[in-house]
Amino acid sequence: QVQLVESGGGSVQAGGSLRLSCTASGLSSRINYMGWHRQTPGNRRTFVASIHNGGDTNYATAVKGRFTVSRDQRTVFLEMNNLKSEDTAVYYCYTSILQQDGSPFTYWGQGTQVTVSS
Repeated sequence: QVQLVESGGGSVQAGGSLRLSCTASGLSSRINYMGWHRQTPGNRRTFVASIHNGGDTNYATAVKGRFTVSRDQRTVFLEMNNLKSEDTAVYYCYTSILQQDGSPFTYWGQGTQVTVSS
């Protein structure tokens, strides 16, 4: 059974930093991407950052220059610096794999709350 277990969320004041971690287990297929989305109440989940198996990274405009995504085997990290109140959200990690037939499939973590107070 595939599991993505997140940790590192919490409360911080504006300007502070947090580091999120997410470890994937039970995967038998090759990982294509790992990354993070976030969601606020009443809104849909939106992209934050991703890292390709080859190391290429991609960021949402709102976090570029403040957040850094990295990966160590089956763990993905999100280093968040200079946090702003608008970064308050539930953060979800994901891993996208390639199935045997070549089609992609995405697994999601359970989410971790990040609260930034001004």
